[in-house]
Amino acid sequence: MQFGFDVPTQGPLANPENTVRMAKRGEELGYGYLYFSDHIVYPRTVDSPYPYSPGKKLPGAENYLEQLTLISHLAAHTSQVKLLTSVMVVPYRPAVFTAKILSTIDILSKGRLVLGAGAGWMKEEFQAVGAEDFHKRGKVTNEYLRAFKELWTSPDPSFDGDYVQFSDLAFEPKPVQKPHPPIWIGGESPAAVRRAATLGDGWYPISYSQSFPIVTPTEMKSRLAELDAEARKAGRDASRLTITYHAGVYDAKLGEVKENGRRKQFTGSPQQVLGDLKSYQDIGVDNIFFIYAGADADQICDTAEHFMDKVGSKI
Repeated sequence: MQFGFDVPTQGPLANPENTVRMAKRGEELGYGYLYFSDHIVYPRTVDSPYPYSPGKKLPGAENYLEQLTLISHLAAHTSQVKLLTSVMVVPYRPAVFTAKILSTIDILSKGRLVLGAGAGWMKEEFQAVGAEDFHKRGKVTNEYLRAFKELWTSPDPSFDGDYVQFSDLAFEPKPVQKPHPPIWIGGESPAAVRRAATLGDGWYPISYSQSFPIVTPTEMKSRLAELDAEARKAGRDASRLTITYHAGVYDAKLGEVKENGRRKQFTGSPQQVLGDLKSYQDIGVDNIFFIYAGADADQICDTAEHFMDKVGSKI
């Protein structure tokens, strides 16, 4: 099992000094992945429901670093850790242009890019960046992903879809990773599970979805059975998919937290947290990611070190 944590693209910690420091420290500590969220602009008025908070409202931030640019920058400051878009909102950027950026990052990082891909949730941001119709975002996402694969793998790429068309062009150089950078499908909805089963190299759900929560190993096991069924329908083998579970916030100073009379997973002693990790490992989860609590880069790095020393290194 490998671990990853969030390097912020927004807010007061999203600056060159902090992001480089966290990325370097994560690599030194032996983390397998660093991940980066995706917003391009944040409209000041947002009515779209945010899927991952109880009130379905996400506090916005004025400052956002562009996800793919930041990953490219940090690729130059690291050498081993994998760099994950978590997730890239696929419809936000034109398909051919995005495929070229992602291919370039994979080349510059010497094969360390992982494409976490999602369809998005904020209608207002879709409108602001000039993306395709928000209500067609699932179809757009599927088509763009197929176009990426065509560009990354074919010596003479061509594509004739509803949203992407190209032919008679050279797309070189290809990504370092073969056949292409891994595509992990983010999301917990039935549509996301189908997308992972049919188009993905992995599935990447978040534990604290308000509509489709996955907060216990039992719930995760049930969802993995759904993934397996969808993969079988598509003639694919779900056992070949990488399964990554975003477990939410980890705070080493918090101690044991009770929810509905039970201990909240990934809280308590290092032994209890280790038991939680093993429960997910036993059902086929390959990676577990966290947001590390901390008001500044020092605190986040300290939490990352504490987790790896007391828990992560024991599994």
